[in-house]
Amino acid sequence: MKTITRRAALAAAFATAACTAAAQDIQERTIKFGHLNNADHPVSFGVKRFSELVAAKSGGKLKVQEFPASQLGNELQQQSSLQSGVQEMSAPATTSLAGTVKEFGLVDFPFAVGSYAEADALLDGPFGQALLAKLPEKGLVALGYWDLGFRNVTNSKRPITRAEDLDGLKIRVIPNPVFLDTFKAFKANPVPMPFAELFVALETRAVDGQENPYAVILSNKFYEVNKFVSATNHVYAANIILVSKRFWDRLSATEQKILRDAAAESRDYQRQVSRAAAQKAVGELQAKGMQYNEVSPAAQAKMREIAKPVTDRFAASYDPALVKLYAQELAKVRK
Repeated sequence: MKTITRRAALAAAFATAACTAAAQDIQERTIKFGHLNNADHPVSFGVKRFSELVAAKSGGKLKVQEFPASQLGNELQQQSSLQSGVQEMSAPATTSLAGTVKEFGLVDFPFAVGSYAEADALLDGPFGQALLAKLPEKGLVALGYWDLGFRNVTNSKRPITRAEDLDGLKIRVIPNPVFLDTFKAFKANPVPMPFAELFVALETRAVDGQENPYAVILSNKFYEVNKFVSATNHVYAANIILVSKRFWDRLSATEQKILRDAAAESRDYQRQVSRAAAQKAVGELQAKGMQYNEVSPAAQAKMREIAKPVTDRFAASYDPALVKLYAQELAKVRK
């Protein structure tokens, strides 16, 4: 009996020591988390949930301070701030990383996935993880993917029911080679510009339209400057949770685990909120006066056919091993 008591006491002592060591392994830190979206957008809700989880897991020692609505700069400015260690975290669309790791362009191939389930399986699986593994050498650490949604075209001129309707339209796109060349193939005039400049560009007619998920269109009030919203669903877009590698390398193993666990736990919540918001946003955009139209499967198939030479050309310039993995995983998730 005494042996059992001693063992229990020793186990309790070890547990207490482990908890004490873990607590000592967590320093008081403030983490600046910037992103492009407004505070009512699902990405912001994801940041808030992540912040709550980090605070709970660290006993309040790690504090996440959110900077929404491009307060810390545009996509590329925030990425540079992470690489230099000035900013700790951000949540850009994966599209903005193609200039850093060009194989992220594979995620932007039009009409590659047809459902959220396919997108999640592709990004959470071996292909998505292989992309993340390329980031540390660029000064970035990624903690996973959040949902941004399927991208759709809005404009001030006409409904988009087929590829030919894009002919001649000035469409703002993310400064991303795949997006630029895809819209050129549709005979549109793609105009790359930072997201923070987009509303004014639409308002002044510097561009005719843009393409983004429904929740982004609603949150940024593009219905005030564009009349038409068309369900092109041409690309599935994800946000990526980035951490400055300079900051990451200063964290203890305990602190790193807290951030990884919080990112994993907040992912499912953020995806759920984002997808519910997208479904609701269509009706709200119509209520705000936008004219909504769907694009037939046949018209989408024609658009995919037009874009195929573009994607084939880019695929030929990427890491062959990643292209092969992408094709294998895409075939698997489509089954």
